[in-house]
Amino acid sequence: MGRSTRGYRLLLLVGLLILVIDQGTKYLAVSRLTGVLEGKSGLARVGAFYAASSPFAGERGRAVEGYTVLENYWNFRYVENPGAAWGLWANLPDRFRQPFFLGVSVLALGFISFMYSRLTEAQRYLRAALSLVMGGAVGNFVDRLIRGYVIDFIDWHWRDAPGLRWPTFNVADVAISVGVALILAESLRARAASDGHEALGGVGLAPGAGSRSA
Repeated sequence: MGRSTRGYRLLLLVGLLILVIDQGTKYLAVSRLTGVLEGKSGLARVGAFYAASSPFAGERGRAVEGYTVLENYWNFRYVENPGAAWGLWANLPDRFRQPFFLGVSVLALGFISFMYSRLTEAQRYLRAALSLVMGGAVGNFVDRLIRGYVIDFIDWHWRDAPGLRWPTFNVADVAISVGVALILAESLRARAASDGHEALGGVGLAPGAGSRSA
């Protein structure tokens, strides 16, 4: 049991860290980019942040205030995304959309846990990558469970040119993307190493390998 607990330590620590950072930045987004927390303090302010109702009473996607980080390229703006990545399936009826996304999230979390359990301690990069994906998935799952939508606020674009605006995202999305990128990179590295070993093995088995002619 102790060994199993140690094996999941990285998953729990990294996942919890990503969850805290994700929810903290979403709290700041609601606090700075909307007026929903005005006049509230302490636990009432936190309670208002986790209220199930929308700050805009259904007016999803509209920011009260924006903040420019890098003009023409990077803004902070409040967006409520009831769909998947890039707003996919956002227009599904609520009675179908909410159970669907919650179900998919639970299955994804279960799959990540299962894959993590099959890794060895030597596969530290894959363990770190899956921990990042888990933390990001939990962060967005909390949003869907409590509010029915995901809070996005990072807006990257190229000089406001049509078609050159990346869909608004959040810290959880960043963690998932980095985790997936690490998984792909590690898979390519492992495949390259395997191909290299096979090539060396082929040289070693070649007729007359290692011998000298008289």
